[in-house]
Amino acid sequence: QVQLAESGGGLVQTGGSLRLSCAASRSIFSGSAMGWYRQAPGNQREFVARISIGGSTDYADSVKGRFTISRDNAKNTVYLQMNSLKPEDTAVYYCMSSGRYTYWGQGTQVTVSS
Repeated sequence: QVQLAESGGGLVQTGGSLRLSCAASRSIFSGSAMGWYRQAPGNQREFVARISIGGSTDYADSVKGRFTISRDNAKNTVYLQMNSLKPEDTAVYYCMSSGRYTYWGQGTQVTVSS
């Protein structure tokens, strides 16, 4: 049973933009902080952004000012707007929910060409 489903990844040139979406089941979304992580080949999975149930946000230093996380409680969806993309942003991006339990999505590939 898929609890989180990401979409919106793809190939983009340096300086371009993408918006990732993560749809969650209502039972998970309403009681969870939501976050995005990423993992590049050969690297560990790293934190990108997080949004609390109340809407407070937190970002990794590497994406501050370029990425924006938001949540639509009516649609049970969290978004990651990524602007001014760089080749070093290339990774598989994972959605995570943190509530009573922790769930991960299957990941979506983002590739930024130079």
